[in-house]
Amino acid sequence: MAIIVRFSNPSSFLNPLGAAWFRLKIATAATCLLCALAYASIASAQSKTEAKPVPNASAVQKPVKTKPEFQLADSLDGLFDQLKKTGDRRRAKRVEERIWMLWRASDSKSVDLLTGWARSAMGKKNYSQALDLLDQVLVMRPNYAEAWNQRATLHFMRSQYGKSIADIERTLALEPRHFGALSGLAVILERMGQRKRALDVWYRTLAIYPAMKNAQSSVARLEEQLAGAKL
Repeated sequence: MAIIVRFSNPSSFLNPLGAAWFRLKIATAATCLLCALAYASIASAQSKTEAKPVPNASAVQKPVKTKPEFQLADSLDGLFDQLKKTGDRRRAKRVEERIWMLWRASDSKSVDLLTGWARSAMGKKNYSQALDLLDQVLVMRPNYAEAWNQRATLHFMRSQYGKSIADIERTLALEPRHFGALSGLAVILERMGQRKRALDVWYRTLAIYPAMKNAQSSVARLEEQLAGAKL
């Protein structure tokens, strides 16, 4: 905004009254100029405030819902229910490991100690010592399914398949869901040339543990072999 001051008589500057009148005009003009600048500044600030975009409610990101952490069941029955329902191999492996932990735990520290020694002896291929230890365990705890399973494994490692099958049957009589014993039985039956029976045992294993990779691959392989044998 421009403020223009016009003077009709330039000679008025030459006397004191004219000088006073001139100063009054200058002061008035300056005041008008300051008011105009202040108004322009306020108007500019208001326009910026009004132009500020309002955030779109639909564009605001909602918090991402995270899946609850997978919790293992406390009991064997609960763990087997999880094992049967999960198709995730990582989760299934966690469930499997917990089941093995519960299977190996007996109600006796002495039994746990002896079975631990037996596993160590088997790992060192000291089969005679392992057998002696497991025999002692089974005398102390004849209803301890995992001791029967370990002895079945020991017989399998010594290629004594008949004895291994006998101990597997004792294991399954105490714990029908023992997928370790079932998979061992299937392997033995296949080595003995009984592929159809082995396939049936693998089916039983998958009914308990659907995500078991070894069982899945064995079923696919035996089904293909038996189908080819019929042609």
